[in-house]
Amino acid sequence: MSEETYKNEEINTGEGAPADLIQEKNEERDGKKKPEKKKGGSLSTVILVIIMLIGLAVFLYPSVSDWWNSMHASRAIAGYVDAVDELSEAEKKEMLEAARLYNDSLPEGVHFNLSDEEYAEYESILDVTGTGIMGYIQIPSIGVNLPVYHGVDEGVLQIATGHIPGSSFPIGGDGVHSVMSGHRGLPSAKLFSDLDKVDEGDIFTVTILDETITYMVDQIRIVLPEETDELGIVNGKDYSTLVTCTPYGINSHRILMRGHRIAGLDGIAAPAEAVRIPVYIVMPAIGIPILFLLLAGLLIYYRRRGPIKSEEQMLDDMRKG
Repeated sequence: MSEETYKNEEINTGEGAPADLIQEKNEERDGKKKPEKKKGGSLSTVILVIIMLIGLAVFLYPSVSDWWNSMHASRAIAGYVDAVDELSEAEKKEMLEAARLYNDSLPEGVHFNLSDEEYAEYESILDVTGTGIMGYIQIPSIGVNLPVYHGVDEGVLQIATGHIPGSSFPIGGDGVHSVMSGHRGLPSAKLFSDLDKVDEGDIFTVTILDETITYMVDQIRIVLPEETDELGIVNGKDYSTLVTCTPYGINSHRILMRGHRIAGLDGIAAPAEAVRIPVYIVMPAIGIPILFLLLAGLLIYYRRRGPIKSEEQMLDDMRKG
């Protein structure tokens, strides 16, 4: 056999050629060309996973943000309690006396428009830590546990409860009417969102320094923002009113939830309960990320694996093997 004939034979039979070239020629001969991998497959997988993670973040934001705000509130209260513990009995009495004198100076009715001088005096009273926190409020029926700050600036109402300047300090006494306001319906914090679920006969407590005053809800009113007559000081009465917006998301009116003092339930302040992550946050916060990761893993696995072979292809491969 001549050298030229031998080379032609090598080309025809594939002898001496690389294994992958032989396999490719066999596939072309059998009419089964190996499918090409999609170049954009991995990129589309990454984009899909990113979209899924963004959706997860948007879904979890309200719950996680509310938990974070609750933890921040709990820390603020704990810091307040520690600061009060460091005060002497004489200092506490002096602070309470200043608050009582302020309350006694307020006229009956509504007096919310303070001058700059009056507001500066107001801010200086019961400011234990220098941050504006005067105490904290707890509403057991809806799980509220929030610090109470001087004033109702937006920065305060985004994270806590604000005491309305010109109303009485919530320290109890005849002719006292404290008014505290909180936001409702914020995506970042629950705050007073469930205040509409509180009924007449429910109680709430306000802790100032180391004394806790208990109020029982006796009146609930829905009014326009400019209707403030129900917030006035009444001679001989010891009231506290909680204010928030309504209807939910529209905020055209105000809920006024008034409570009268239940003297028999007052006492020394107990430490505020630590923030516990509720089940409605734990379940989606753990379960949904696991589900998304599982789906993303399956998606990546099947894209790398390629299309599933048919029964005919599998039998063909077994014959070749």
